[in-house]
Amino acid sequence: MADEKKLSIMIVDDDKFLLGMYALKFQNNGYDVEAINGSPDALVRLRSGAAKPDILVLDIIMPYMTGLELLKIIKTEKLAEQSVVVMLTNQGQSSDINAAQALGVEGYIVKASTIPSEVLVEVRKIYDEHRGSKVAKAV
Repeated sequence: MADEKKLSIMIVDDDKFLLGMYALKFQNNGYDVEAINGSPDALVRLRSGAAKPDILVLDIIMPYMTGLELLKIIKTEKLAEQSVVVMLTNQGQSSDINAAQALGVEGYIVKASTIPSEVLVEVRKIYDEHRGSKVAKAV
């Protein structure tokens, strides 16, 4: 289709293996991928305006700044207002899900219970459901 653009996705995680694996999975499925190793680097890219992803995928547990702390800054500074935000983490406790939802995430995926191909499908589903809507959903 002429009007269908390549979706851009920024994946932020401190695990280089997982970051590379998810980056490759999304890239092989037609996404423009920016893989960022950790919250501080993601913040620099977003603040500079160099990155304006359609989809922002964040881990929670990272050194220096958690994904939730990063998301709070992103929301406060309005750094990615056009982005659909999905947490991709091993933190499956309801307190983490609730904290993420309170910050306005559109989706929440637990890594340990989702294989990479399912993550790909679920992220796209969340994006399609929430492009114009800001209703958070836990997976």
